Amino acid sequence: QVRLVESGGGLVQAGESLDLSCGVSGTGFTFTAAGWYRQPPGKERELVATIQTRGRTNYADSVKGRFTISRDNVENTVDLRMKSLKPEDTAVYYCTFGSFIGDNYHRNSGWGQGTQVTVSS
Repeated sequence: QVRLVESGGGLVQAGESLDLSCGVSGTGFTFTAAGWYRQPPGKERELVATIQTRGRTNYADSVKGRFTISRDNVENTVDLRMKSLKPEDTAVYYCTFGSFIGDNYHRNSGWGQGTQVTVSS
């Protein structure tokens, strides 16, 4: 059984940085594309960053230039480095794996438990 485990969330002040990590448990599984979503309080879940097999990345406009997604194909992990955090970045962050059809990311995995990021002003 494949399970996604996010970690690294916490409480920070505006302008600070935070690194999130996602591991995939389960034997014999490697992912192709991956993506990080977030769900702010009272709002819909949104896709914030994706990474393709060969490392091509894409970001939501709201995080472009501040967030960096990366992957380690040996360790089977996906990280999200967040800097210059803003209060509006407060959300539960979820990692997923999926695939691309054209330029569109399609989530194939279920949801992990997520990790809470809270940014105070």
